[in-house]
Amino acid sequence: MKILVVNSGSSSLKFQLIETSPEQIEADSDRCLARGIVERIGGQALINFEAEGQPPTKGAAPIRDHRQAVERVIHWFLSESKLLGSAAEIGGVGHRVVHGGERFQKSVVISEEVIGEIEDCIPLAPLHNPANLKGIRAAQELLGGAVRQVAVFDTAFHATMPVATYLYGVPYSMYRRHQIRRYGFHGTSHRYIAYRYRMLQGLAKDKVNIISLHLGNGCSACAIKGGESINTSMGMTPLEGLLMGTRCGDLDPSVVEILMQNEGLSVHEVDSLLNKQSGLLGISGLTGDMRDLLFERHANQDRRACLAIEMFCQRARRYIGSYLADMGGADAIVFTGGIGQNAAEVRAEICASMEWFGIQLDAEVNHKTNGENSGCISIPGTRLPVYVIPTNEELLIARDTARAILQG
Repeated sequence: MKILVVNSGSSSLKFQLIETSPEQIEADSDRCLARGIVERIGGQALINFEAEGQPPTKGAAPIRDHRQAVERVIHWFLSESKLLGSAAEIGGVGHRVVHGGERFQKSVVISEEVIGEIEDCIPLAPLHNPANLKGIRAAQELLGGAVRQVAVFDTAFHATMPVATYLYGVPYSMYRRHQIRRYGFHGTSHRYIAYRYRMLQGLAKDKVNIISLHLGNGCSACAIKGGESINTSMGMTPLEGLLMGTRCGDLDPSVVEILMQNEGLSVHEVDSLLNKQSGLLGISGLTGDMRDLLFERHANQDRRACLAIEMFCQRARRYIGSYLADMGGADAIVFTGGIGQNAAEVRAEICASMEWFGIQLDAEVNHKTNGENSGCISIPGTRLPVYVIPTNEELLIARDTARAILQG
């Protein structure tokens, strides 16, 4: 079964075409046939497509909306890459949906009722869910009702968090009236990491007890006990938790009022400041890209670049410690995401001074582990091993889509 995986943003559309089936899932032999992205939708869009065994397709074209972007992808499948003989060969479309609220605790086949309930979650994710819905509508219009669409939710994996963990200390009536609570995000990535760690160790699902650190432009930590999420750093929105590329992470709520009063900012302007101008970018004054900050630290000993990196690592250490307390200990720490997979220096700094917990990295192995490499980067026999495992959210979305369709 060929599954088209769609990740629709406000002005972009990422995709992968993955061949999967129950047999391939069992054998872990799914194949990524193609991947790509359409950026700057709404004007002269940038196109970057890659197919297995073929040279990449790069260029620019006027693309008005997400429907036209999906149409361009399908045209490429049929006419240029010739991956498909017809659109009917697409066995299903899996859509990343950021927020499923309390309603969606697993991936579901999309119906008009499901779309209505995703729309009901828009107040919880006003930047993401409308974009996700654009991709769903575009695929429905172009592929018709014969091709099933499946929604895979970022929040679903964290539905197992205990009530005492996901509630905030605000009046309970606020939760009942407005669903003010912690939901967590990056759930698809954390779930994939738990699965991959289980495969590496040959464990049953309920034996997986790890702390997963998804570190990229967006960052989150997750305490996974018995194969389920029991705590995660992101909250009602992706703003809470770790220091990120442009997001502030944990913050005293009173800072919002102080900024409004002292800077004369509106609520919308403060929200933009905390989401888009803070984090690594705000502290360094240079960039939210960890690669550039590491360069500035080594090449120029830039004081604020050094400070931003130090704060980033210190916040991650804090969450590791708190989750070890929550879980009563863990069997491993796992790094993933763009920074987690590639920045050996950051991994080393996060794990520094944690020998008391039984964490001790093998400096040489850690240095050599990056990109698509995976494996243990700690000294053999250490009490709390540390791993790097590349994430693959698209593969998990494809598998969920195939399962939902076959079960449906």
